[in-house]
Amino acid sequence: MFYLLSLTVKWEAGRKMALSDSVTTCLSLPVHYLICKVGFEKKDTYDINNILSENGEVCWQAVTEHVCYLESDQSVDYIKSIRSLGPVCESVYLHFKSLTKEQFLIQYALWFHWTNCTELFLEIFDVLQYTQTTEVALGLMKLTSCLERALGDVYLLIGKDCPFLLRDLLASEQLAVVFGQAVMNVLRVFIGSPYGLNLRNVLWHGFASPKEIPAKYADCVILLLPQLEVGLRLLFTTTNKCPNRLLTAESSALYTTFDEMLAKHLDNEEVNQLPAVLEEPAMEFLWDLLNHQEGPRIRDRLSHGEINLEAFPREVANQIVAFAITLLCRFSDEDMFAFKEHMVIKALMNCASCYCSRFHPISRLKKQVVECMKSIHLWPELPTVPEEHVQTIKGLEGNTEASTLIFMISEILSQLQQYMPQNCCSSDDPINNVLTERLLIELCDTRICTLYSPRRVLEILVVLRKISTQCHQVSEQVIASTELRYKQWMNKTLRSRQRHNYLQMLSSIKFLSPMLRLILVLMTVELVNIHLACKKNPSDYQQYLKFLKSVLQYTENLVTYTSPEKNKWDETLELTNKTLIKIKRISERKLMLMQLTT
Repeated sequence: MFYLLSLTVKWEAGRKMALSDSVTTCLSLPVHYLICKVGFEKKDTYDINNILSENGEVCWQAVTEHVCYLESDQSVDYIKSIRSLGPVCESVYLHFKSLTKEQFLIQYALWFHWTNCTELFLEIFDVLQYTQTTEVALGLMKLTSCLERALGDVYLLIGKDCPFLLRDLLASEQLAVVFGQAVMNVLRVFIGSPYGLNLRNVLWHGFASPKEIPAKYADCVILLLPQLEVGLRLLFTTTNKCPNRLLTAESSALYTTFDEMLAKHLDNEEVNQLPAVLEEPAMEFLWDLLNHQEGPRIRDRLSHGEINLEAFPREVANQIVAFAITLLCRFSDEDMFAFKEHMVIKALMNCASCYCSRFHPISRLKKQVVECMKSIHLWPELPTVPEEHVQTIKGLEGNTEASTLIFMISEILSQLQQYMPQNCCSSDDPINNVLTERLLIELCDTRICTLYSPRRVLEILVVLRKISTQCHQVSEQVIASTELRYKQWMNKTLRSRQRHNYLQMLSSIKFLSPMLRLILVLMTVELVNIHLACKKNPSDYQQYLKFLKSVLQYTENLVTYTSPEKNKWDETLELTNKTLIKIKRISERKLMLMQLTT
């Protein structure tokens, strides 16, 4: 807490120095006044011994008495509070600056253990000894991130569903119970309200930008992300002709943040022009980096304290730096011509121009399909018992039925070959040639638009991904069961019923393998044509969605029937037959998306 007070003074002083050097600020005049002026208006001095005890304990009353309240409703008067707390911050700052590292460690290290980030606080102590503006800004950003995570952990001791926003967390009854409302009001003055100094948002959203980037890859990203945001905000406001949205960071105006800049429409429902300027590859990278739920969500996770700074991936930092360089090259003037012509930079620009999303549901489904296909390709290598053993077991007349199922699969594929890449098809043997990893990889390499996917597309993707997950589960269960049963067979530890069940499984694999591959191929071809779902009339779309859900139900039942606990192989055959009939009917009615291409 007192690091925050001390760093606040340090940062405010740095901001004053920066402004005197004519460094451009993105703070509006009211916010600039609040942050850079108000805290310096009172020149009172306070005895540090009345604020901090010798062993490092905080005399909270000496601090909280400086929080002022409005007479009308007893809510915090932020301007008066900042003005009154300014000299307190100055006293704490001067005290910390007078300490050696060893003295600080002895007096205060113990009190940082509850945050699980003691090393961070000790590291930031060094910042107080220097006048480097960048280090102060970086320290504040790391400190607010760490503090938010620690306060969230405290919240969860007595409450559930920790608030996502820091301002809501600091205003919660749960933290007021633990720390006291007066203490929480002090924090709200500094970091938890848009009416106060709001240091966390002002820094993390790039309204206060440091002059340079230090050589260290988590620290680098923490500093680079706000710079990236403020750069894109400038491009956003210029492109959409709304310059008033550049100088914000106050309670009376919405922040122009990444969320708005990456949205399809502006708040007035007009089309956002930034995507057209950045172009699709750059937009996909930004969505991957910042927004997709299965992506790294770097800015949110860093700023909310969800990432271990010491273990931050170097590769991610490299990608963000590289992306920032490509944007700088694209939107810089001719003075950087020589730099842009450098061999390394040209290669980087070419790579960026070809970027495809990695974390959109479409991309995740492609990855799932390929991984599932690789699992199914292991089936022919599974150990099996000698053929004569199979012939001696009665009750395995399912081979004829299995052949019937394989014929149906072949028939369906023959009908749908016209919608698939021809160099991967063979009318002579569709089972062994069409259903190949080569076909799936080629289909998955097809570029599909991911930006601003319509609701129908997202609905279908949810079902397809569930189907893929179930198929993979079936494959893994078959592999595990086969290897285990073979080992038991060879060790002669299988009972008669278990041997019979094992042989039934081996027989069922003959039709399950092509069936699962058929489903994967159908899914992938449908994925390539997924945007055609928007052309279906409501009735046909609902029938199509119902069909996909029936396939999902089939795969879910397969997971159950092929589990080691169930081993219901007869039911598996019957279930597969019914599902193939449904697929054939849908194909004959031309309700599949691929059939809308002709």
